Amino acid sequence: MSTGHPELIAVIASEIADSGPIPFVRFMELALYHPQFGYYMRSPQERIGWRGDFYTSSDVHPILGQALAKQAEQMYRLLGQPNPFTIVEMGPGKGLLAKHILTTCAHRYPSFFEHLRYVLVDRSPAMRELQRRNLAPWLDRAALLAWVDDLANVAPQGLTGLFFSNELVDSFPVHRLQVTAKGIEELSVDYRDGKFVECLMPLSSSALVHRLRRMNADWPEGYRTEINLPASEWMKQVAQRLDRGFVLTIDYGHSQQDLYRSDRKHGTFLCYSRQSVNEDPFLRVGEQDMTAHVDFSSLAAAGEEQKLHMTGFTNQMNFLMGLGVEQMIAELEQDSPQFKAAIHLLRPNGMGTTFKVLIQHKGIRRPELDGLRYKPFFGSALTEQSAA
Repeated sequence: MSTGHPELIAVIASEIADSGPIPFVRFMELALYHPQFGYYMRSPQERIGWRGDFYTSSDVHPILGQALAKQAEQMYRLLGQPNPFTIVEMGPGKGLLAKHILTTCAHRYPSFFEHLRYVLVDRSPAMRELQRRNLAPWLDRAALLAWVDDLANVAPQGLTGLFFSNELVDSFPVHRLQVTAKGIEELSVDYRDGKFVECLMPLSSSALVHRLRRMNADWPEGYRTEINLPASEWMKQVAQRLDRGFVLTIDYGHSQQDLYRSDRKHGTFLCYSRQSVNEDPFLRVGEQDMTAHVDFSSLAAAGEEQKLHMTGFTNQMNFLMGLGVEQMIAELEQDSPQFKAAIHLLRPNGMGTTFKVLIQHKGIRRPELDGLRYKPFFGSALTEQSAA
């Protein structure tokens, strides 16, 4: 018997019974985002944080929020101090990053704070309720905070400001592929004898075929990987809703050239449960997180199609250093838990370099941003592939 949320298992099994095996991307969508039983619709208290299935940068230390506030204030000045300057946070988790950003803006950048409007995009009622609790000090400022459940409800006429996300894109449903003697086939999911099982099927969409042709992939037999088509569509939607300003994406991932190296033969798909990692999506269906590393080249290319140009690409360590994280850390006691937590965000073999930062701009000449002061080894890694 497959393990996991029984009602969710029944929903997925019923769909397979009606239509046959489903592409893995559909299985992942249902497991994570089913409106009643999906993993991300559960109470966030159970799954996010040091005692949950995983933790995010905002659970580690407020320094990331402080740095983002500083970067947003510089963007505000570069855009001519518009009123309002709108920050749209997509996938805001528990609302901690929003809390840290608003606290910093209120205390350090009061004139910017007066012009600020903050929109949180989240479709989970449980998450929105927790966000409201964490942002309680500002709920009486009607013009400051707003919630929407979908990007489609964000300023269809376009806005001026910053769209940003932190550890969002890695959780989008992905197509999983395997190279066989027949060519590239798509991993699909069937339900047999009371359990979910893998099977291989022809590619499920023309968009997937088109992406593979553009990549001109030459992978060996047995190679497995993931393609995140929803991420590219998401970036196009973001670009369409931005009139002037910036898009800032933080996540773990790579350039396309690095992500699809021939020696990365097992892909990057992983599941997280209770701070442990496994590769079995059928283990706790609806009760564990599923992720895959982000293809930043495809995000950059999708933005360019909508006149959203690449400002720069770096890693979290260098982004934070460019925004003066050393001075922020210097204010902490060196043996304190707060100091150790802040250092965790900068570790060269951990979050500091695994997490990347992509910044794009629209409606403004290519700006010089403090967060992109240090670009260690990327150069034009994304733009060269975006133009391909």
